[in-house]
Amino acid sequence: MTEAPIRAEQPKGFRSAELGWPELDRIPHPPHRVPLLGDVVGVNRRTPLQDSMRYARRLGPVFRRKAFGKEFVFVWGARHTADLADESRFAKHVGLGVANLRPVAGDGLFTAYNHEPNWQLAHDVLAPGFSREAMAGYHPMMLSVARRLTEHWDRAAAAGLTVDVPGDMTKLTLETIARTGFGHDFGSFERSRPHPFVTAMVGTLTYAQRLNTVPFPLAPLLLRGASRRNAADIAHLNHTVDELVRARRAGGEGDGDLLDRMLLTAHPETGERLADRNVRRQVITFLVAGHETTSGALSFALHYLSRHPEVAARARAEVDRVWGDATEPAYEQVARLRYVRRVLDESLRLWPTAPAFAREARHDTVLAGEHPMRRGAWALVLTPMLHRDPEVWGADAERFDPDRFEAPAVRSRAPHTFKPFGTGARACIGRQFALHEATLVLGLLLRRYELRPDPAYRLRVTERLTLMPEGLRLRPERRAPVREPASDLRRPVPGAGD
Repeated sequence: MTEAPIRAEQPKGFRSAELGWPELDRIPHPPHRVPLLGDVVGVNRRTPLQDSMRYARRLGPVFRRKAFGKEFVFVWGARHTADLADESRFAKHVGLGVANLRPVAGDGLFTAYNHEPNWQLAHDVLAPGFSREAMAGYHPMMLSVARRLTEHWDRAAAAGLTVDVPGDMTKLTLETIARTGFGHDFGSFERSRPHPFVTAMVGTLTYAQRLNTVPFPLAPLLLRGASRRNAADIAHLNHTVDELVRARRAGGEGDGDLLDRMLLTAHPETGERLADRNVRRQVITFLVAGHETTSGALSFALHYLSRHPEVAARARAEVDRVWGDATEPAYEQVARLRYVRRVLDESLRLWPTAPAFAREARHDTVLAGEHPMRRGAWALVLTPMLHRDPEVWGADAERFDPDRFEAPAVRSRAPHTFKPFGTGARACIGRQFALHEATLVLGLLLRRYELRPDPAYRLRVTERLTLMPEGLRLRPERRAPVREPASDLRRPVPGAGD
């Protein structure tokens, strides 16, 4: 479904909530509001999302927060979120955190404003790059990168060492999107330190987060050094991508990957092509968004698997049964890992690595029949709280339970209650890519290793616009190779009809 265009006179720029919510006083806010500063008592500038989750539990499904004169409305109730998902009344809103990335990503798919034409052009040109046929073509390259990960983990297992899970998942997903999308190898697994592209990427995400925590007039003064570092990070990202594009142009066509589509494909209806500057922005968008969120999803899933041995055993049994004695799985076999996929979905439920999305009113309306909104008014959906709404997920919503995603349970839930990839026409274009990659990698790791956690570790979540487990290390132990007859591939898999 294509979004209806927003009229040219749609309000632009940041709009504080009092400008768009006529009955704002009815919406609760935290106690102890401080003049000028707002709701800053007891907050941590490094964990704004987790602070908002804490307030959400106290204040209910619609609440507001104020910081440095800017008022925000947060939504997490399932009924309210379903209303915001109505594409005829609401559209994507590029909120402050996302807008802060525009100096590097510009009008890329993730950061474009609705009125900018390049997002629709890029979406239409690139969508075939995520078809089933394209995904099947990416599968061998995903396996190739995964082998580099398991070689690294094999050495750690042989030496009895732990592995840096978020760091290794970041290497894996960066190499995967770079190889499959752009024919490039960053050599991440051959480096003792993160690739400079990753360092620059983390720097830009962290800086964008910090911009939300200081008063706008004081940002140039308080973030002078950080601003210089951010400019250098952006320059490095641009240079890296420019070199990648230059090499492709000099070497001729690739194998029909995303970069080929960006450089060579015209819009099927208009014949328009992506401009060079927009190609750079789309490549950066895919390299950053295409690996940062998936690495977090894999890291959280591995954490929960290590802490729930009964879940890991069930998932591992499914992998052994479905893949049989095949050395590596075929593309079709990954989709048959129904229970492994449930593990991934449940991890994304508790900690969606893209933890919020914003929606704005296309015209004057009333949210869920309760709260009037003027055209251009917007709200931020707290996805981790939507995924914990007890009216949808039950009183035990904080508990890790992959069976929440059994087919009957999924069918029994209302639409728009599970939103790890956003919503509507501007939802993540690479969703199927990420799900196939993550399911494949979880299957490979479960098949090869027992995952031993550090008993003293307690989950801490670091925020840099996306979410990641902080300091997570596991000790992989090699399993004996699976030797099952090929006929086992024909056994029915529990939940195969999901």
